[in-house]
Amino acid sequence: MRSIWKGAITFGLVNVPVKVYSATEDHDVELHQVHDADGGRIRYQRRCEVCGNIVDYAHIDKAFTDGDKTVIITDTDLKSLPEERSREIDVLEFVPSDQLNPIMFDRSYFLEPDGSSPKAYVLLRRTLEQSDRTAIVHFSLRQKTRLAALRVQGDVLMLQTLLWNDEVRTADFPALDDTVTISDRELDLSAALVESFAADFSPGAYTDEYQAQLRRLIEEKLEKGDAIDTEATFGAAEDEGGGGEVLDLMEALRRSVDRSRKGTAAAADPAPAPSKAKASPARKATTKPAEKPAEKKAAAVKKKSTAKNTADRHTA
Repeated sequence: MRSIWKGAITFGLVNVPVKVYSATEDHDVELHQVHDADGGRIRYQRRCEVCGNIVDYAHIDKAFTDGDKTVIITDTDLKSLPEERSREIDVLEFVPSDQLNPIMFDRSYFLEPDGSSPKAYVLLRRTLEQSDRTAIVHFSLRQKTRLAALRVQGDVLMLQTLLWNDEVRTADFPALDDTVTISDRELDLSAALVESFAADFSPGAYTDEYQAQLRRLIEEKLEKGDAIDTEATFGAAEDEGGGGEVLDLMEALRRSVDRSRKGTAAAADPAPAPSKAKASPARKATTKPAEKPAEKKAAAVKKKSTAKNTADRHTA
């Protein structure tokens, strides 16, 4: 795992340096969109609605629009905020663990001790275990102020970000306002049904059947040969210049390297001998001792145009 953030848990005079790691990951099969006619990858472009140009990440800022006014907020503006610069996880209070409503939990992160000695880290972990309390903390991560619960998970401290109070909706369903009468018999039968399904929770006993079926479907298609040769199909299409506006960074870098290599190879190989029908003018132009750059360029353009016209006549 790679840490996503570094900081320190602080309460009173205690300072516990930590590294933050994401505690969860997505196991879904990654699918992308393609054209149904030829399997070509569908790409999205960030186009400015004012000038119509495609804009790369380096020139994209954030903004707030309120009616007819737009306020542009740059990365420099965001970094200037005091909360964004803070690298402290401030403990606000220690509360009984059972007072936290699970609906408030958002994302989970593991904390690793960062420093030569983990003593302060272990001390805090054991204190939380013995007191059966959870630390409510406040910190900033990825341009947002966060409220979080600092609790124990096995041998490590875990940070679970919490939704703010105004982010949790109140359930208000009119159908539940009416008085519903439940008989003792109905309640006993319902309790018996629940008891028949009673068991201890074991997360490993459950699997994502949809993802398993999706993987089997992909494997079956590969075994049947029902797949497109990506390199052969899309490599040839790229040479035709059809993907010049794609904004994928890795793709742009790869194409740039390929073009650079082709240009180097073309410069190293000798030019093919011209045909006899058109050899004299070209040879005569290139044997002048002091040919000017402009004249050389004009001769090359004329040669290319002549070759194209000849090919067109043959095609016709």
